[in-house]
Amino acid sequence: MEMSSHRTIDRFATSTTFQLSTMSTAPCLRRNNEEPNAPWVVQKFGGTSVGKFPVNIARDIVGSYISTNRVAVVCSARSGSTKALGTTNLLLKAATEALSRPKSSKSNPTSGSATPNGMFGLFGHMRDRSNSPPSSPRASFDQAPFAPEFSKTVDLIRQEHYNAAKENIKDDIIRTEFEQAVEADCEWLKSFLFASQIIDEISPRSRDSIIGLGERLACKYMAAVLRDQGIDAEYVSLEDIVPDMDDEYSGGSLNQEFYDRVAEAVGERVRACGSRVPVVTGFFGPVPGSLLTQVGRGYTDLLSALLSVGLMASELQIWKEVDGIFTADPRKVATARVIPLISPDEAAELTYYGSEVVHPFTMEQVIRRKIPIRIKNVQRPKGLGTVIFPDGTDEEKADVDGGIPEPASRNMPSLHSATGHEKMPTAVTIKDRIVVLNINSNRKSVSHGFLAGIFGTLDRFGVVVDLISTSEVHVSMAIEDNLPKKLLERLLGELKKSGTVSAHHDMAILSLVGKEMRNMVGIAGRMFSTLAQGGVNIEMISQGASEINISSVIEAKDSVKALNLIHQSCLNIPSAQQKPW
Repeated sequence: MEMSSHRTIDRFATSTTFQLSTMSTAPCLRRNNEEPNAPWVVQKFGGTSVGKFPVNIARDIVGSYISTNRVAVVCSARSGSTKALGTTNLLLKAATEALSRPKSSKSNPTSGSATPNGMFGLFGHMRDRSNSPPSSPRASFDQAPFAPEFSKTVDLIRQEHYNAAKENIKDDIIRTEFEQAVEADCEWLKSFLFASQIIDEISPRSRDSIIGLGERLACKYMAAVLRDQGIDAEYVSLEDIVPDMDDEYSGGSLNQEFYDRVAEAVGERVRACGSRVPVVTGFFGPVPGSLLTQVGRGYTDLLSALLSVGLMASELQIWKEVDGIFTADPRKVATARVIPLISPDEAAELTYYGSEVVHPFTMEQVIRRKIPIRIKNVQRPKGLGTVIFPDGTDEEKADVDGGIPEPASRNMPSLHSATGHEKMPTAVTIKDRIVVLNINSNRKSVSHGFLAGIFGTLDRFGVVVDLISTSEVHVSMAIEDNLPKKLLERLLGELKKSGTVSAHHDMAILSLVGKEMRNMVGIAGRMFSTLAQGGVNIEMISQGASEINISSVIEAKDSVKALNLIHQSCLNIPSAQQKPW
C-alpha cells in the first residue's frame, strides 16, 4: 500500500513520545555512567530473550554494566508465550488477513450493509442512525458484528503484551502507561490494516511499517521494565532517522555510504539521550526500496552494528540463550566447548555452513571499524562468551574474560593461544537439507560454453551453489534443498540440455573451519581418513579459496556421527605430552 499519507499516518501513530512516569521511582533511578571516558557498549537482545528474561536483562545485565560503561540497548520484536504468538508472526498474519478476500459480502465491512443497530460508515466504522461518530476507534472495531479477521489477531498482540507487563512490571503507574502505549499502537495498526483492506494493497514500505511495530512495542516494554527495576531508560524510535534518499538509490541496492550515513544519524540520536539508558528500535524506518527487501529480517542486528559504529563503541554485545560459539553443536556433540576467541572470517564461514553466529554483512559493519563483537548468554551473564575479534587490532584493547561489570579494556590472549595450542581447527559444523546435482557433459570434451550454460541456468532459477567440484566433463554442485518440487523438476530439465543429470537428496555438508588450517600439514587427510574409518561415505569434497574451510558432502543420516568423529579426531585438545598433529 503506497498511500500518500503513509509517512504521516506512521509518524502520528508511532513517533508519539513514550514517556514513562518518574513519580514513583525518580529519587533512586540509576543512570548511565557519566564519566567522560566511559566507553559505550551496545547490547542487542533477541526476541526470545525479551520475551522470557526481561527482568534478568534489566537487573543483571544492563544494571551491572552501567556502573562502568554507557549502555545502549537494542531489542528485536518480543517472542510470545508460544512460537505462534510471537509478535512478528502475528503481525505477518494480520497483514495477510487484511488482504484476504472475505467469503461473502456479509463478512465484508466495506459492503455498507445495514445492521439492526446501525450502519457502516464510509470506512467501515459502525455509526448509529443519528450519524454521530463512534466513541473511539477501539469501539468501532470491537462492536462491529462483522469485524475484520485481522482485528482478532491485533487483539492477540495487545493481550500478549498486557500479560507480559502484568507479570514483569510491578509499578502500577509504569504498567498503566505502557498499556496505554500498547493500546494506541494496536489501534493504529487496525486502522492501517483497514485502509490496506479497502485499497486491497500493502506495498513493501507499508509492510516494513507493519513489521516494525514489533520492535517498537518490544522497546517500549523493555524501557518500562528497566524503569520498573530502577534504571532511568528512554525509548528511542528510529522510524524517521533515515533521510529521504529515494532519488539517490532508486532501483539500486544500498551502498556503504548509505550505511555510514545511517550510523552517524543513529549515533547522534542516541547521544542526545544524555545519561538516560536508550532503548533503541531495531527498525530504522522506511529506506529506499524497503527495509525488508534491501536488508531482510536481520535488520535489528544490522542496526545494532550501525549504532556501535555511530557511537564508536568499545564492543557490540549480542545476547542469546547460548554461552557463545561452540566447537560443534552442543546438542549433538557432548564434548563441544565454547570458543573464547574467533576471527571474523571463521565466524562468517560457520554462519554460512549452518551455525547461527552473526550475519557476515552485519559483522562487516563493526569489524571494519575494529569493534569486537561479544556473544553472551542472557541466562549466564557472567559467563565468558565468545569474542569475534577484528584482524589487525591491538589485542590489548579487549577483554576475553567478559565478566560483568568489566569494561572492554583488559588483556586478551592471541586468537590461538586460548587453548594453549596453536594451529588447531576452530569448529566443525553441519548444514542440513542439501541436494547434490551431478552433470556429465554429452561431449567427449567440454566446450567453452558448458559451465556458462550451467551457471546461466542456475542464475535464472535463483539457485545459490554452496559447494562445487568440477572436472573436464563433470560438474557436481551442492545446493539447499528448498526448491518446490515442480520448480526443481524444471531446473533439472533445463540442466539436461548440457548433459546427463542426477539429483541426490537427503544430504548434508560437513565443514571443518579454522584460520590456521592453511598451515596444518595433513589435516585434510586426518579428516577424510576419520570419516572412512567411521563408515561415512563422502559424496563431494571441496576446500574454500580462503583455505580456512574444508567441506565434504555426506548423507544426512550420518551427520551426527560424522560431527562427533571429526570433533574427537580434529578438535579435542591434545594432552600436554602430545603434539597438536
